[in-house]
Amino acid sequence: MSLRPSQPLKVGIAGLGAVGMPVARWLDGGVDGLKLVAVSAGDKDRARNRVADFRSPPPVLDLAGLVEASDVLLEGLPPKHFAELVEPAVEQGKTVVVLTLTSLLERLDLVDRARDTGATLIAATGALVGFDAVRAAAKGEVSSVVMKTRKPPAGLKKAPFVIEQGFDLDDLSEPLCLYKGSVRDAAAKFPANVNVAVALALAGIGPDRTEYEIWADPDVDRNTHNIQVEADSTRFEMTIAGVPIPENPATGKLTPLSAMATLERLVAPFTVGT
Repeated sequence: MSLRPSQPLKVGIAGLGAVGMPVARWLDGGVDGLKLVAVSAGDKDRARNRVADFRSPPPVLDLAGLVEASDVLLEGLPPKHFAELVEPAVEQGKTVVVLTLTSLLERLDLVDRARDTGATLIAATGALVGFDAVRAAAKGEVSSVVMKTRKPPAGLKKAPFVIEQGFDLDDLSEPLCLYKGSVRDAAAKFPANVNVAVALALAGIGPDRTEYEIWADPDVDRNTHNIQVEADSTRFEMTIAGVPIPENPATGKLTPLSAMATLERLVAPFTVGT
């Protein structure tokens, strides 16, 4: 018996930023098994203008209406609005593709609640590599996971920790380590910059045991992540260098593509990976 839906899944997109807008346009172009039914954004008039040239312009709804209209929700919201979307979605048994994993880390009670309501929370992880290997290794004994991130300074200037500490990233002449510690602590300090590190931690040995460094590096033009894993079953090292989105350098171009791949996987007759 097939577990794939007989009708297209109704997709709602919460946030039309650097990730939500490309995904919305992709869905509007036509994707087998998926249908864009609505979007939501803080500035509704601007959102209507942005989707006006779509083949089938979706309605712009508030978050409550978006949850009601959708089977699957793509979350790409500022942290302060995360619970406003995800709480009712979980209560209504919806599927949520989560991009703001730093927000989910603070609300892991929603994962427990999803077990009761039938909801599903999915982390879009395509901005990193190796999650299949990390998840598999975590079924055995993992002694350490270390992740080091290097970003162009422009992508880190607005991070709360950078502002609070008074780091001047405008005229860096050499790499500067901004933080070294646990992923859980980093998530609070860099809520828009370490979603991939949270995904790694949740796939593996957790946010308290996963070690993390973040560097502002004037010598790189890509968001570069290096991951080292030591386990009883394997030892491996991975590096990925994502191209930043020009209008939002904190986000890589691979992130919206990751969201597309995650949504497509929900209805694909064949997938690769665990």
